[in-house]
Amino acid sequence: MSSCDTCPSKGTCNEQECSKTFPKNGNIKNIIGVISGKGGVGKSTVTGILATQLAKNGYKVGVLDADITGPSMPRVFGINNQRAQAIQHEGTEEVKFVPIQTEGGVKVMSLNLLTEEEEQPVIWRGPLITGVLNQMYTDTIWGELDYLLIDMPPGTGDIALTIMQSLPITGMVVVSTPQDMVSMIVKKVVIMIEKMGINLLGVVENMAYIKCEACGDKIKVFSKKPSEEHAKYLGANLLAEMPINLDMVESLEQGKMESFIRESKEYDELYNNFVKELNK
Repeated sequence: MSSCDTCPSKGTCNEQECSKTFPKNGNIKNIIGVISGKGGVGKSTVTGILATQLAKNGYKVGVLDADITGPSMPRVFGINNQRAQAIQHEGTEEVKFVPIQTEGGVKVMSLNLLTEEEEQPVIWRGPLITGVLNQMYTDTIWGELDYLLIDMPPGTGDIALTIMQSLPITGMVVVSTPQDMVSMIVKKVVIMIEKMGINLLGVVENMAYIKCEACGDKIKVFSKKPSEEHAKYLGANLLAEMPINLDMVESLEQGKMESFIRESKEYDELYNNFVKELNK
């Protein structure tokens, strides 16, 4: 089956250009996309949590920051002051990127690791962004990986379509917040995943509540509806209901989120359900 067979735009585009796939990488066993229909729901945070948990459990993990215009994975892992190296590959003229490895052993590649300053904006049109994404995936020296997690930009635009068409995606994780407005927008991504014939592993309902420090009760923030109801509307399994955790936010601001996640048991449910769905 070609990549165009499952594309909702089949027959209406330039298939010769659209159907170009990225070169296969036999060293990567599983490619997992983390996506949402809306920005600001914690997609990069969920990517960081899953990557950290996988590495903690002995897997070789890489993270590709595919949100070219809004990359944030270096900040998530506290490596934003480091820069990836570009080297000539084995005496040839080919340039390869050496990813930054976190304290927990996760290999990370992001455009923010290739620019002089992380605040430098990317003011590019779609085709150039797609080309850079291809280069970061293909020309990064990933080595042997059990999992490559792709932190995708929000929405159903060019990058999302390119990744779903051009890479052998093992499964997709969708991130949302329990709000009707957000669920409506995220539903578009869920439908896109289904139309592309990709395995939807489930949805993470993020920022669903705050836990009272005095009594331990869950205080709903955005909606009185249970997260299960929002997941049912999306037509996806609920992987986890995650709280607003100010301690985790503080650890992220200090560049120590990876160690915080490794020491916490709060995210075990997300990891266990992720592995369960992946092994079905």
